This record gives sequence, C-alpha cells and structure tokens, in this order.
Amino acid sequence: MVTACFYTGVEFELMVRHIRKIAAAAVLLLAGLPAHAQQQPAARPKAVVELFTSQGCSSCPAADALFVELAKDPRLITLTLPVTYWDYLGWKDTLGQEVFGKRQKLYAKARGDGQIYTPQAVVNGATHIVGSDKGGIDKLVQEQGKDGFAVKVDLAEADGALRVALGAAPYPSEKPAVVWLLQVSRTASVPIERGENSGKTVTYANVVRGISRIGEWNGGAATLSVPLETVRSAAKADSYVVLVQGDLYARQSAIIGAARGPAK
Repeated sequence: MVTACFYTGVEFELMVRHIRKIAAAAVLLLAGLPAHAQQQPAARPKAVVELFTSQGCSSCPAADALFVELAKDPRLITLTLPVTYWDYLGWKDTLGQEVFGKRQKLYAKARGDGQIYTPQAVVNGATHIVGSDKGGIDKLVQEQGKDGFAVKVDLAEADGALRVALGAAPYPSEKPAVVWLLQVSRTASVPIERGENSGKTVTYANVVRGISRIGEWNGGAATLSVPLETVRSAAKADSYVVLVQGDLYARQSAIIGAARGPAK
C-alpha cells in the first residue's frame, strides 16, 4: 500500500513560514562566523619589526621568546637578524651573519643616535626599543602602523618567477627606495653549549637566512621579476619577505612597503 501526506492550505503556509525562519537564522549564523571561517582575504601587514639578537647575549632569550609570540600576529612581519659581534664571548652564533650587524649600524646612523645593542628591536626601520619590551613594541606598532604602509606590495609566483607588483604612491626623495628580498626560516631551535647562555635551547622565529637587493622604486607603479631559483636559494629558508625601504646609505631607513611570501 502506498501512503502519502497531504497539507491543508493553512498547514502549507505554516510550513513555509518555518522554512523562512530557519533560512534567516542560517544567514545570521554565517554572518557571525570569524573571518577565517568565511575565507576572507588576509589583512595586509601594518608593521615590520626586526630583532637584532645574539646567542652570546644573556639578555636576548627573553626577546627571542617574545618574537616567537609576535610572529603569530598576521598584522606583523617579524624578522630575526642574529649578529656576530658577541662571538668573542665564548660562543659563535650559529645563525649570525656580519651583514646583519652592518644593517644595524646603518640604522643607527640613519637615526643619528648611534645606539647599537642586543636585543634591539627596530619598528618599520625608524624607531628602536629594547627587544624584550612587549609594551613598548606594541605602542610603537600602534603609532607607526595605524595607517599601514604607503606602498602596496603584491607577490605572485608564476612561470618560474616571483613577480613583485609595487603600487604608486607619493615619494618626495630624490634617492629611489630599495626593494629587498629576505629569505627566512619560519622557526629554528639552537642548543647553546658555551658562553652566557650555556645549557639553554633557544627557539627563534623568522630567522633571516639571506638578504639581497632586487630593485628600486621611485614612486610609480612597477613590477619586478625574480627567478624562483634565486628566491629559494638560501639554505634552510622556507619562506621570504619583500621590503620597500629608503636607501640606508642615504640615511633614509623607513620601511614604506612590505609583503610576506608563502611558505614552501
């Protein structure tokens, strides 16, 4: 026997109303979901924070740990640049490169204060603070990053090359800004056997493995192309960052554009 259910006109109207209520509730639920659940585009970074640190500096592990936490904030691009000038204290920094100490000195010259120390954090290439001072770093990020970067930077990998698209923006300097490629390891842990941190294992976030100049920007829209072989050439690097920055040798250190590349 085949049976069927039939609705009266009133019952049908009640059913339609019920379905409409369910649909409306579903819309409200979706609207209240967090941004990542709705697959919204990622927010652009608002600040770059560089940490000059050393495995031979007893004050540095606290700053290193703080930067591991700061690296989780998608609004920030954090970079760890280990220096070598404390190597004589009994432990050679296994991640250190002399070029990072040189960059730190150029920052000091650009600011005109001559202050070079570890752990030192530099926000947007302009202002420095002790690298373990979370409250101070947060304040500087809030002050300097509230309007975002002046230059829009978009990255795309295609046909064996990294294409860096730079937007147009006012740039009054006669000296072109420099476009930097920084290859990074998203995380690295180092057991330290001697020196001031002997016996500690320190974890670092976004350790810079290589830095190279890939072009210039003078205010107009432009596109740069870099072979992916070059982008991925640094040993142990699994991501990269592109910065647009005033010419450090002309004492113009402000970072005016930045973007984070994908992980391998």
